[in-house]
Amino acid sequence: MVTNDLPVAPTLPAAHGPIRGRLILLGPAFVAAVAYVDPGNFATNSTAGARYGYLLVWVVVAANLSAMLVQTLTAKLGLATGRSLPELCREHLPRPLNRLMWAQAELVAMATDLAEVIGGAVALRLLFGVPLLPGGLIVGAAAFAVLALRARGFRTFEIAITVLLGVIVLAFAVNLLTARPDLSAAAGGLLPRTAGTDSMLLAAGILGATVMPHVIYVHSALTPNRIPTSGEAERRVVAKGLRVDVLIALGVAGAVNLAMLLVAAASFHGSGIPGTDTLEGVHAGLAGTLGTVAAVGFAVALLLSGLASTSVGTYAGEVIMQGFLRRRIPLVARRTVTLLPALAVLAVGVDPTRALVLSQVVLSFGIPFALVPVVTFTRRRDLMGSLVNRRATTVAAVAVTGLVVALNAFLLRQLLA
Repeated sequence: MVTNDLPVAPTLPAAHGPIRGRLILLGPAFVAAVAYVDPGNFATNSTAGARYGYLLVWVVVAANLSAMLVQTLTAKLGLATGRSLPELCREHLPRPLNRLMWAQAELVAMATDLAEVIGGAVALRLLFGVPLLPGGLIVGAAAFAVLALRARGFRTFEIAITVLLGVIVLAFAVNLLTARPDLSAAAGGLLPRTAGTDSMLLAAGILGATVMPHVIYVHSALTPNRIPTSGEAERRVVAKGLRVDVLIALGVAGAVNLAMLLVAAASFHGSGIPGTDTLEGVHAGLAGTLGTVAAVGFAVALLLSGLASTSVGTYAGEVIMQGFLRRRIPLVARRTVTLLPALAVLAVGVDPTRALVLSQVVLSFGIPFALVPVVTFTRRRDLMGSLVNRRATTVAAVAVTGLVVALNAFLLRQLLA
């Protein structure tokens, strides 16, 4: 069980003053948010903008709104039950189903690590000319330094992740102002439409890169017992603070995702610049169209994204195994196992951007396995108490889950045809 190292009083947030009392409720969603701007997002959003211009703006916006709903339910689930989603699955699901849930969650964690390590390796090559395979090893090893901050208390880890997220935000804010996208065309992109199977596949990748299954498990483990409460009134105060945490953190992540697509659309769509549907091509294209500062900012943001998100991904693996199986393995062993697929992809020379996009499609197939239990548990009054879902919330969550399942079924049919 994850706890927070903050010295808190029984009554919150009033016991700490109007400002500090609210600030101490922030943090878990920012750890989750960094996974929403991981290298997979760089690949899918940049590819979408370069290939289709502003066509898929609606997908980014819809995915982020869905993520806000999902992460709010996830945070509330941990607060109300005092347990993570994997722990609840172990307690309430039949053993064979629980084992199946664990197996797919581990595959999701590996697909996540694939995107994060590859993205970081590409960034090192763009910045310093480091070959991809050694770059992957460097990113994998560097994640331990970020994870080591947890030994100083989880608040330190949250702050470090938030700082990395802030640098990513700054880089894309500068690039967005420089690119000057067509705002009217971007607004037109809010109308839901696609341009064939390829755009649908990319839309699924955007969804998989935004509504991340592994971070659903992580977020549910960050909120139990974070702040001691005595009674339903205090629990509702903390729940409100967690909702604000989600809105701010995922609002920031959503803005970054949208900026990725808008910069690529404004800079590359219809320009005839070759290779701008790859990370390397985006970097080179930004250097040519917006200047060296924009290209370096993109690469630095990509590197920090890979480093931060792979740290969160490794922590997700711990939460998954501990929750579903009530077992732990040494961190070095877990890191090695999840790192191997990414290193294998880098070693055989698979196109990094293509591997990133496909990894996000894999993640989109893992979303229902996390969403269905979250919706099921949060609608149960015996588990949630006064924090049980309202009917409208459950309806919205079921609609999101149904949309994801329908989209994945369509894609599976297309891929097997």
